[in-house]
Amino acid sequence: MRRTPDRAPSGSRCRARPVPTIATLLACIAAPGVAHASFLQGDALDTMADVMSYVVLVLVPVLAIALFWLVHVMPEKIAEKRHHPQKDAIHTLCLLSLAFGGLLWPLAWLWAYTRPVAYKLAFGTEKHEDFFIEHGELAHSDALEDEHMDHLLGELDTLESRGSLTPELRRVRASLIASRQRRAAGEVPSPVLSPEAGAA
Repeated sequence: MRRTPDRAPSGSRCRARPVPTIATLLACIAAPGVAHASFLQGDALDTMADVMSYVVLVLVPVLAIALFWLVHVMPEKIAEKRHHPQKDAIHTLCLLSLAFGGLLWPLAWLWAYTRPVAYKLAFGTEKHEDFFIEHGELAHSDALEDEHMDHLLGELDTLESRGSLTPELRRVRASLIASRQRRAAGEVPSPVLSPEAGAA
């Protein structure tokens, strides 16, 4: 009878354990090495520390305050660009928001973008007085289109009928009427919009 070699049980095989490898890795990590805290030494290191302290204590707060101020007055700038009739109130709200830690800033932002429908119902216009003054100067230099001039005169007539026409706006209205009369008499040609201006 042929004898078969005895087989060792499967559980008795020797397996390589990763313990020595892990121990070697930990030893390499824990071994002290040569380290430098800074590439500067001596007086140069002290000078650099002084400069960094001045930057952190002086320059950074100034820049932070300037950035905070620029962001905080953005609603006022937006209201001025859009000729919002209540831009002075928005400016006051921005200043009050500084005193209240910025809590009123979102209200000023929303107010600057809100179309003043109730203001137009009450006063007949949704533009600030500066809007009419700027366009009155354009009309005085005969650089305003006829359609735009008629629209401005219509709004100023509405303001006059409601008794809310200021002396400055009266002068603007007179300038618009004089400019329209000059054009009707043929003294000044009407300005022609360029394609770029018409697209804007």
